[in-house]
Parts: sequence; structure tokens; C-alpha cells
Amino acid sequence: MIIVTTDEIPGRTIKKTLGLVRGNTIRARHVGRDITAALKNLVGGEITDYTKMMAESREQALDRMVEEAETLNADAIVGTKFTTSMIMQSASEILAYGTAVLLE
Repeated sequence: MIIVTTDEIPGRTIKKTLGLVRGNTIRARHVGRDITAALKNLVGGEITDYTKMMAESREQALDRMVEEAETLNADAIVGTKFTTSMIMQSASEILAYGTAVLLE
């Protein structure tokens, strides 16, 4: 599966647009991570536990988007984007979305 953020794939021709595909996940923070983050906030620097959690969330959302595209027999996903929204004080949604296409 080819996944790009652009509307076209260099050297390839889009034969047919199959439609919107998306994948999402909702993740809640962990109390232990919050304590570590609060301490890190005092001294500054990267909060690696949250960085890892968000990276895993993006990968899961991408995987789910690809699964949806595969059910449409897509060759690629163009115009891929991510968005994040807060669901409640300690939980966020990561959404990956794009357009599933068939290539010549």
C-alpha cells in the first residue's frame, strides 16, 4: 500500500477514486505517566512516555486506515492527514484519513 500526503503519486496515474478511508484510536493518559510528566515539567525536556504513546497511537490509526483501504481493494491512499482532538480531560483521539485510489 502506497501512502502519501500529496494528492498525486509521482510517476503513477490515478485510475479511480474509491473514497474516504480513515482509522482512529482513542488513548487515555496513565496516572504513572502523569506523575513522571509533572516532574519533567519542573525541569523541562521531552516527556518520552507521552512521545512513545502518541507515536504508537499514530501507527495504530494508520494501520486501521490501511485496513479500510484494503477492504476497497485500493492500491494507494493519497492526501493522508492526521488530526488530534481531546475527548475528555485525560483522553485524546488520533484520526488518520485520506482518499483510497486505484492506480494504473
